[in-house]
Amino acid sequence: MDTKKKENIGNFKAKGQEYHLKGQAIKVNIHDFPDKNKGKAVPYGIYDLTKNNGWVNVGISGDTAEFAVESIRSWWYQMGKLVYQNATELYITADCGGSNGYRLKLWKIELQELASELNLVIHVSHFPPGTSKWNKIEHRMFSFISKNWRGKPLVDMATVVNLISHTTTQTGLLVKARIDENVYETGKKVSNKELLNVNLKSDSFRGEWNYKISPK
Repeated sequence: MDTKKKENIGNFKAKGQEYHLKGQAIKVNIHDFPDKNKGKAVPYGIYDLTKNNGWVNVGISGDTAEFAVESIRSWWYQMGKLVYQNATELYITADCGGSNGYRLKLWKIELQELASELNLVIHVSHFPPGTSKWNKIEHRMFSFISKNWRGKPLVDMATVVNLISHTTTQTGLLVKARIDENVYETGKKVSNKELLNVNLKSDSFRGEWNYKISPK
């Protein structure tokens, strides 16, 4: 799992090159100041190592722990549940920081709700700080998404979702995407008392990075 950097929505210059006939290149805005009406896209991705497929939840507001867990939830109902019908546990690898950081109390609170809702034990392993470049989702999914939309202005959310969904590779990568229109509150505080209600068990090895949350 990982969050791709926010992308400005509008007729802005996109990194990379795309070939056109002479005189038929797409004209874009000179400046890339964010469009207040269109905002930004926040893509959060889940990559299934076993099936070589991915899910991208494209948010319109903050990249928060609630948004991260909602992305996992939507992946489960749209893709995961269909192929893992007899699953009793879910194993997640995530970066150390960001909306799914190991220090975020809200991340664990939201995972508890998800574990109870799905009746699944959720195991989490965080990449140590500075090692996220080894996260498979970067090399096997997001890198190809970036290649697929290089040089193409992301004029609206439908374009973002369409370009993500049409990303493929020679190894058979399948990616699905949706727009998440929920607005997530940033800076939400969670007390230590609330955290005590999480049914969390740390592993013996680096328990702050490796733990499981069981349904209540």
